[in-house]
Amino acid sequence: MKQAIFYWIYIALMGIVHLQAMVMNLSWKTPFYLTVLVAGILSYFLYRRMMLQLPVLGTWLHLLLFVMQLLILLVYTAEGPFWLNFIPVVLFMGLEATRIIGAGRLARLEKQAEQYEEEREHFNETFRIIRSERHDFLKHISSIHFMLDHGQPSEAKDYLDQLVEGYEETNLSIKGERGVVAGVLHQMHRRAKAAGISLVYDLDLPLSTLPLSDKDLVALIGNLLANSIDAAEEWQQEREDQALITLQFYKRSGLFLLICKNSTLPISASILDHLFVSYGKTTKGEGHEGLGTKLIQDIVSHHQGFLDFVHKEEEFTLKIKIPAIR
Repeated sequence: MKQAIFYWIYIALMGIVHLQAMVMNLSWKTPFYLTVLVAGILSYFLYRRMMLQLPVLGTWLHLLLFVMQLLILLVYTAEGPFWLNFIPVVLFMGLEATRIIGAGRLARLEKQAEQYEEEREHFNETFRIIRSERHDFLKHISSIHFMLDHGQPSEAKDYLDQLVEGYEETNLSIKGERGVVAGVLHQMHRRAKAAGISLVYDLDLPLSTLPLSDKDLVALIGNLLANSIDAAEEWQQEREDQALITLQFYKRSGLFLLICKNSTLPISASILDHLFVSYGKTTKGEGHEGLGTKLIQDIVSHHQGFLDFVHKEEEFTLKIKIPAIR
């Protein structure tokens, strides 16, 4: 937040310099305060509308851009026609647009790289759990067989109930799913369970049937569930009650419908209005960039889908519709 404020102050100052240099060649005299007012209003408008990811560029690149901006100002010292003053203004705006757009794209790439690494670990962990369960399966069967042979049916039933509960958790996640999707579902279920949140998967068919690439599918499901768990955790801490998350998936009339509902604290209208529209809008604290919701919207739009959400009575419902076309 502080970096963004300093950046827009810098933009306002540079804007004042450029505007003042341009109006000095006009036939009429323009008050200095008017130049300051115009530059200030434009900078404030951009500050309110844009999300910056400038730290990803590094200090040296920012310093290089700053030096280039100072060199551009030297154009004003040259004698020439009035239109010559437009060149440094265009270069100034071009450099800053390159800085902002480049930083945003690099930040998204870094976030995707982090997600891929995280999902790779999830996949490996899920595979390890499945191998462990398969490795121990015969041992569990032998234990149950021993209890039954020695007239301990109640102990055998209790043991079997515990065993089935553990297997059901894994089976809910991997049933019919591709490996990367199973990894996401399994790890999100474990994360919710560790936080004391009730996460229910109500899937009529595997999520892997969605006509999305593995990359987009992992990003969509991962961001969707991660945002829901974060919101549910905050609600749970504040309300001191168990939060609930449900993920539904089914197909109707040529459309895949993905619906996620989660407990959430009240969300301000200013955030809801731009939640899936622009980067930087988040229901979480300052430590979050607000990238997840916009990434969800980008993926849905890229596949000609539709996204709608409702926030009512401390429950957030997100509905995604994607055509069943490959």
